[in-house]
Amino acid sequence: MRIGYGEDIHALKSDRKLILAGVHIPYEFGLDGHSDADVVYHALSDALLGSLALGDIGKYFPPTDESIAGISSGIIVSSCYKMLQEKGYHVVNVDISILAEKPHLAEYILQMRENIAHLLQTEIENVSVKAMTNEGFDAIGEKKAIKAVAVTLIDKE
Repeated sequence: MRIGYGEDIHALKSDRKLILAGVHIPYEFGLDGHSDADVVYHALSDALLGSLALGDIGKYFPPTDESIAGISSGIIVSSCYKMLQEKGYHVVNVDISILAEKPHLAEYILQMRENIAHLLQTEIENVSVKAMTNEGFDAIGEKKAIKAVAVTLIDKE
């Protein structure tokens, strides 16, 4: 068994869609980034890669690569999960925290869990997603950014 950890943060920006774990969330701001800037999927991807010491998503999906501008981060998660499978591993469980002052995310958590379970070819019971605020502190608390943190446990087939 191996554990992986990942985190990602992106600034909020007008004129962008807010996508978290593949779910479009109606909000006046979205996340700024080279891809769709889905911090949940980026943190999860880094956790998957980290569990096998394969580096980070920037190694495989560099922000300087114009051919992947605007890419869906679900593609990134799928690619990282495929690397795990090729090494004979599967996901035991994932635990993800989303830090956002606004918008409130409770009504979207189930869909996020379903999306992640589908991408990782696992049962929804193996996927935890939690949302919390930063109580007004730092860029997250000032509604300037959203951050996600992910931990994964993997095991050999």
